[in-house]
Amino acid sequence: MSKKSIFLTQVIMTFIMAATMSGILGLIFTGPSMQWLASWPRQFIIAWPIAFAVTMVAWPASMALSSAILKSRMGRPAADDA
Repeated sequence: MSKKSIFLTQVIMTFIMAATMSGILGLIFTGPSMQWLASWPRQFIIAWPIAFAVTMVAWPASMALSSAILKSRMGRPAADDA
């Protein structure tokens, strides 16, 4: 995967996750109301850059962890191979 592709994937993924999580959590805590609808955009604008910054660390860490897990399972059939 190219660096441009990874970057664009992070932008899109964090956009979706920030919009979804800020909307759902706001809905859970305030309920469906005008207050929820009015505050959602602000919460999203705060959440998106935070989510993006976290993925800059989490993506490489999760790739390294999954690689280590898969290497340790070498020689044993994976659950999805069965």
